[in-house]
Amino acid sequence: MTRSWPNLSPARAVAPDALPGAPDRRLLKRLWRHRSGRRGLILGAMLLALTLLGMVWTPYEPDWPDYTVALQGPSLAHPFGTDDTGRDLLSRVMDGAHRSLGAALAVLGGVFSIGLVYGCISGLARGLTDTVMMRLADVMMSLPGLVLAFAVIGVLGPGFVNLLIALIVADWAWYARLARAMALGARDRPEVIAARMAGVPRWRILSGHILPGIALHLGVVASLALGGMIGAISGLSFLGLGVQPPHAEWGAMLSTQRLYFAIAPWLLWAPALMIFLSVLASNLISNALRDILAVEGRR
Repeated sequence: MTRSWPNLSPARAVAPDALPGAPDRRLLKRLWRHRSGRRGLILGAMLLALTLLGMVWTPYEPDWPDYTVALQGPSLAHPFGTDDTGRDLLSRVMDGAHRSLGAALAVLGGVFSIGLVYGCISGLARGLTDTVMMRLADVMMSLPGLVLAFAVIGVLGPGFVNLLIALIVADWAWYARLARAMALGARDRPEVIAARMAGVPRWRILSGHILPGIALHLGVVASLALGGMIGAISGLSFLGLGVQPPHAEWGAMLSTQRLYFAIAPWLLWAPALMIFLSVLASNLISNALRDILAVEGRR
């Protein structure tokens, strides 16, 4: 099944049968030893530090105009230059980091949570409940994600929160389908069967033997889609469907400043570079995770 949507699908990120039976607790250490993973972690840590710093401090007030310094090029006072209203671009890039990166993490957290709960209930219930729940997920997966996101935003209206809701609605079914496949496999594992035969309560089997492994695997899969999610949020914000002026967001900054590209090209350099570096860090980590999981899957 194909979709006219950015590469956010966990089915495209890693196949369910490629996941190892149990995640290694030293995954982060092996990720650091991987050359691509180490570069991605360093770059991601730098972006995270910029995001956290931008939430508490910026060189200038990011939303206040100062027309006396409008459209100034990069300088010591304004390393990234200023926009058409005199706002410092470095301050706006720092202020918009938590909206761009935080939004991607929020959407992935939402689809992860919904997919985990929905998929586990469906896979463990089986029977009619499983059939009905999966048919609903199949209907959602058959709809083009971009069209579905536009439809949700059209109903709710443009806005940052509405954009997050639209992306979650458009993508949760893929994670639910993957979580169901994992739940079906976990149900027949020897330790789960032994626990049932020993009379262990179902809730303890679910919380102690089934959910932890599924959550870790699904979390790894969700991390592989981070780059595509950052691109999707920036693209929709570029169309004016996300963060509204005067607040800063990288995709929205590209949209509002594209009109001045011929006379002030530096207006696009900073937000475009931040989007590029964020997607690059995510892809470097994703490639390393694929290599690690592929090696574990062959053991």
